[in-house]
Amino acid sequence: MEALSMRGYEVLNNPFLNKGTGFTQVEREELGLIGLLPSHVQSIDEQADQAYAQYQTKATNLEKRLYLSQIFNENRTLFFNLLDKHVAEFMPVVYDPTIADSIENYSALFVNPQNAAFLDINHPENIQATLENAADGREIDLLVVTDAEGILGIGDWGVQGVDIAVGKLMVYTAAAGIDPSHVLPVSIDAGTDRQSLLDDPAYLGNRQPRDRGENFFNFVDKFVKTAQSLFPEMYLHFEDFGRSTATKILNTYKADWPTFNDDIQGTGIVVTAAVLGALAITGEDIKDQVYLTYGAGSAGTGIANRVLAEFMQQGLSEEEARQRFYMVDKQGLLFEDDDTLTDEQRPFARSRAEFDHPEELTNLEAVVKAVHPTVLVGTSTNPGSFTKEIVEEMTANTPHPKIFPLSNPTRLHEAMPADIIKWSDGKALVAAGVPVAPVTYNGVTYEIGQANNMLVYPGLGLGTIVSQARILSDGMISAAAHALGGMVDASQPGAPVLPPVSSLREMSERVAIAVAKEAVAEGINRQSMPDVEAAVKDAEWVPEY
Repeated sequence: MEALSMRGYEVLNNPFLNKGTGFTQVEREELGLIGLLPSHVQSIDEQADQAYAQYQTKATNLEKRLYLSQIFNENRTLFFNLLDKHVAEFMPVVYDPTIADSIENYSALFVNPQNAAFLDINHPENIQATLENAADGREIDLLVVTDAEGILGIGDWGVQGVDIAVGKLMVYTAAAGIDPSHVLPVSIDAGTDRQSLLDDPAYLGNRQPRDRGENFFNFVDKFVKTAQSLFPEMYLHFEDFGRSTATKILNTYKADWPTFNDDIQGTGIVVTAAVLGALAITGEDIKDQVYLTYGAGSAGTGIANRVLAEFMQQGLSEEEARQRFYMVDKQGLLFEDDDTLTDEQRPFARSRAEFDHPEELTNLEAVVKAVHPTVLVGTSTNPGSFTKEIVEEMTANTPHPKIFPLSNPTRLHEAMPADIIKWSDGKALVAAGVPVAPVTYNGVTYEIGQANNMLVYPGLGLGTIVSQARILSDGMISAAAHALGGMVDASQPGAPVLPPVSSLREMSERVAIAVAKEAVAEGINRQSMPDVEAAVKDAEWVPEY
């Protein structure tokens, strides 16, 4: 055992090996722990019950998250055992929306680096040493790396955004059973443009404007190549990079390495699954839908690209599919003569000649009235922008409008699901970006689907890792969306368009199996898998001593 090379406090201070009061008498003798722990040996269930009782005494979600982080820092197995027992209750605490509070207060509350690798853009010569030190001899299968420029809903938080990488990896393990000793959160500190951080004496990051130039991309390239050499079987997950860098980074590496960007691809997979789930409920054809995005950043364009690909897989040409897609940003409907459009926005821009009065299409309501969307997706972080008038207009033009206000945290929702249900007279199918309580209207209880990426990215990662796929292909991504959308119970009145978070383990396993099967079908797996389902199940780590 690896633990046998360590003794005493070295074992107790290693979160991957520590069992606390769970060490048996024999283990205490072998590991030099005699006298270092209370005499009673607890089972992991006893420890979890004790920890949950303490958790319940915490007054706020942030306090609860800090308490759970303390357990995470000390004993990974106990943390994930506890999380497994209370997954639906804990997910909003360890991840969205509470993680936003944790990020905003990271420097002031800092007590533990949580085994993260902190890369400094001013010292590219330290990249290899940083990754080696953080891995500490562990085999790494999964890296989540962020520069924290574009954290959805809260923006640029510099080095404090490392918590988003830590939180993502918590979900990977809780949802898909990826061994927590085989993962590594990585922060690229490229500076920050948030003046409040630059002025804060407690801020722990570089006090310099954010670098987005050639130096930044050279640094990222050196990081990727170094990580590839150190961890040759890794799955590389990019998280919350900014609008001007995210797509370029993904496109640079995705053709040659299993690479994933959750903001660009993950949300797109979940929204595609939500659309498929909604259509399973209504019995409509995806090819008849008209899709409108409000919010044309990397998330909005990434989602639209993924849903567009699904339209094309269902038989439409790219030209036919694009005729059914519209995109609205701060300036209104995107038009092709706008020289401020990004490379990601431009393919969704429309010709002014399509409309009688294009000069009027400067706000969302005007566009909804002009194009009659059946699907409305919000990634705008503009609260209240899905108004009563907009919902009523959509309801008048389609029997079951699909309306997904995805901006988070809750205060940034484009509309509250309860209002959408009421304004549509119960006809709308709704998914939100954070957990929302069921809505009862006219005697029917509507379950609100949570269009959270955690429903898909853990299983996608597990399936890719188990198959050792050479790349993450479009076919694997589509397989993930169909596996998730296929879990909807269309027979249930008020059924959600996505399965509930309480089914996270089951969802992740189904997605992983579908993804791994697709990798095998495409011949891009490096790992022989005669029985894909057995291989996926065997790879799932269980949080037990």
